[in-house]
Order: sequence, then C-alpha cells, then structure tokens
Amino acid sequence: MKKGQVYEGVVERVDFPNKGVVRVGEEAVIVKNCLPGQKIKLSVSKVRKGKAEGRLLEVTGQSPLETGSPCSRFGVCGGCTYLSLPYEEQLRIKEAQVKKLLEGVLIRQGQGWLWEGIKGSPKAYEYRNKMEFSFGDEYKDGPLALGMHKRGSFYDVVNVEDCAIVDADYRLILKAVREYFAQRKVRYFHRLRHEGYLRHLLVRKASGTGEILAALVTSSQDPWEAGRPEAESEETLLEGFRELLLSLEREGRLQGRFAGILHIVNDSLSDVVQSDRTDVLYGKEYFYEELLGLRFKISTFSFFQTNSYSAEVLYETAREYVGELGCGEPGGKPDKTVFDLYSGTGTIAQMMASAVKKVVGVEIVEEAVDAAKRNALENGIANCEFIAGDVLKVLDQLEEKPDLIILDPPRDGIHPKALPKIIAYGVERIVYVSCKPTSLVRDLEVFLESGYVVERAAAVDQFPWTANTEAVVKLQYKPR
Repeated sequence: MKKGQVYEGVVERVDFPNKGVVRVGEEAVIVKNCLPGQKIKLSVSKVRKGKAEGRLLEVTGQSPLETGSPCSRFGVCGGCTYLSLPYEEQLRIKEAQVKKLLEGVLIRQGQGWLWEGIKGSPKAYEYRNKMEFSFGDEYKDGPLALGMHKRGSFYDVVNVEDCAIVDADYRLILKAVREYFAQRKVRYFHRLRHEGYLRHLLVRKASGTGEILAALVTSSQDPWEAGRPEAESEETLLEGFRELLLSLEREGRLQGRFAGILHIVNDSLSDVVQSDRTDVLYGKEYFYEELLGLRFKISTFSFFQTNSYSAEVLYETAREYVGELGCGEPGGKPDKTVFDLYSGTGTIAQMMASAVKKVVGVEIVEEAVDAAKRNALENGIANCEFIAGDVLKVLDQLEEKPDLIILDPPRDGIHPKALPKIIAYGVERIVYVSCKPTSLVRDLEVFLESGYVVERAAAVDQFPWTANTEAVVKLQYKPR
C-alpha cells in the first residue's frame, strides 16, 4: 500500500472515535467519517509501521444500515456522523466501541465485571441546549452563511437551518439572524485575513425552563467594508438585531423566551468564542436550567452538559454507583466526605450532598467554581465546598481525607501526576465519569496496577448522531 494511492474498499466496522476500518485486499486502512457497510473510495495519507491511514474521497455504495437523513446538509456539515442510521443502530455501534475499549484493559483484571450496556438519550433529536454557529460563506465570495463548518474545512461555513439536533427555536433564530445581516450587507470576519465583523452566534436554551440566551459575537472592526450605509451605525445595527429577536417572541413564533440578548466583542485571532467585552442588549447575562429537582444558574460561558435530557441519565447512573458505597448507619446522620474532582459547575456535588456529610469540589475554571457556589446557595445546599484550582496542586493543600471520590475529568483525562495522589487516599471505591472513553481506559491501566478493579460500567449517549459518548465506571479497591 502506497501513500497517495487511491483505493476502494468496504468499511468493516467503526472504532472509537470515528475510525472506520476499511478492508482493501488483505490490508486494513483507518478512514474517518464513514459508516459500517459502506463502500468507499479513499486516498492513503499515511503509512507507518505497517499501519495505513486514509482520507475519504467518496462514498460509492451506501451501507445496508442507512435509512436516510432528516437533515439536508448531512455529509456536508461536520456536525453529525451517524445521522443516516436508525438511532438503535447507532447505539449498538457506540456500545460495541466502548465495550471493546474496556475489554482491552480489563482482560488483565483477572475477574469478572458487570457491563450494563449503553443508555440512550431520552431525546434523540432536538436535544442540544447550546450551539455556537459561525458566520462565513459556503464558497469563495458566496453569500453570507451562518451555520456549521463544512466537514474537513476551516474556512467554509454551511447553512444548517434544518439542523435535526436543535429545536425549532434555534432554527428560527438562525434563519432570521442570517437574513437580517445579509440584507444589510454586513461583512463576516475572514479567518485568514483577520478582517471583518461578524464572527459567531451563540445560542443557549434551557430544556427545563425554556429560557434562551443569545449572544452575537463580533470583532471591533467596522461592520461594512465599503463604508457604512447612510443613517446606519453599529449602534442601530445592534438595536435592530435585538428587536428582531424580541419580535420573534412577541409574535409567538418561539416556544421559549429570551432571558438575555448579548453583544460580545472578540478580537482574538483564533477561531474561538471568547469575550474581550460583553454588552447586555436585553435582559441579563445568564439563564436558569432545572435538572433532577435542582436549579442551575448558567452564564454565557459556563460549562453545562449540552444534552440536559441525557445528563439526567448520566448523573442518575453516577448517583446510583455512589449510593452503593453506604453513607452512615441506617437511621443515623450521613458521615462520609466525598471529593468531587473536576467538579465543573458542581452538578454532581449538589446531587450527592443530601446523602453525605460533606462534598469538596475542585475545579480549575474559576467562573465554574463561582457558578457552583451560587447554585448551591440557591438550592439551599450548605454542605458543599468548592475550591478553584488545579486538582494536581489542590490535593497537596487539602487536609481533609475523602471516604469516596468522584472523577469527571476533561476529555484528556486525569493528569498523570495527579493519578498517584488520588490513589494514595486509598478510598474503597471511586466513580469515574468520562466524556472520552479512550482517556478513561488509559487511566484505568493505572488504577488496576494500584489494586483497584472495575465492578460496573455503562455507556451513556450524551451526543446522539455524533461519534462521541460518555461512560461511567465504578472502581473497588481490592489489593492483591
């Protein structure tokens, strides 16, 4: 097999994350963005140590599993991977992927463990509670587009006004905002030249309360390339944007209601949504979401699970695993201390609070810690302490000792130097919530070497139609 050569083959399976295994004669090639059973044309991009990687050129034959897509931009937009499959088939693929990863490390455990399969999202469509849409054009010098990046492209943006993973409010807002700025010939921010005005549209909607937060992200440059139109200014442009959104609500066209409409100025050269300055055009900078009987105040950049429906399934699973640890004598007061490491906005900590003596949450993002403290106060929870700092450093400063530990690290997993510090507490059980199973199995290697075994594990589909999924594992300390 030679680099640059074009081949045809059939996708045998898809490994996590999104790695299609394509059989070409007697050899296998890894190709992204394909589905089991598809016949594809590929170009070999890398050959190293007998392993080949390729780039998808064309799907020449559909998979027998495919049944069509509810989105006209599927395959062009880079957002979804499995949208042409039935949801049950997608769950089977993800379950097999996670189980295979776990079996690869747990085969060395030497004793049985309970695999509980995958738990699907209560809503497969219209589940997202946050989207970051980009301004741009679909092709060079084309009309203004507002949507998602084209698959495999940093520059091209495709309109996604029939997107299936957001609800009708998102789709209506998206279409109205694009048309508003296109009619006024406002220029978008060019990612290569770093010139232009329109950058992103951030929309968040609480699944529980229906509150909407919309933020227009622009540069500080002039909105018009060839000079501003007569009697038009940036101020009147933003006033029109605000009134456009509010008119959708006044006319009863939205199911939800606006909690806030913001203008965010971002002059960063990187294509990331961040704020140099935030102006409130209407309402406030936050909204409220409800989850498992608790109420959470969420600001523009606060981390919160993007699928509130499935987040309840995820957290109930984690709470079930923690609940088996035993907290105090029957009828007595809770007497256990829990460390919630990588605690984010404190969602898990607050759900565990009623069953334990104290929860100590550690999170490196200060804004998330501030939000966690506010949310605990609003929920009347007094036995949660949240500390801002890197887990690696904070563990050296804590004098308290935990009775159990909950881990919910970022996608890269736990810092290798933090793992020995966590293990050194010698707690009987640990519950690990992972948003990237490949990072999870890497960390499990260390736990297994240190006397822990996996008792129970499950996958939870937080991101229907994408290649991602979460996993929850319960670890028991059983030194040999």
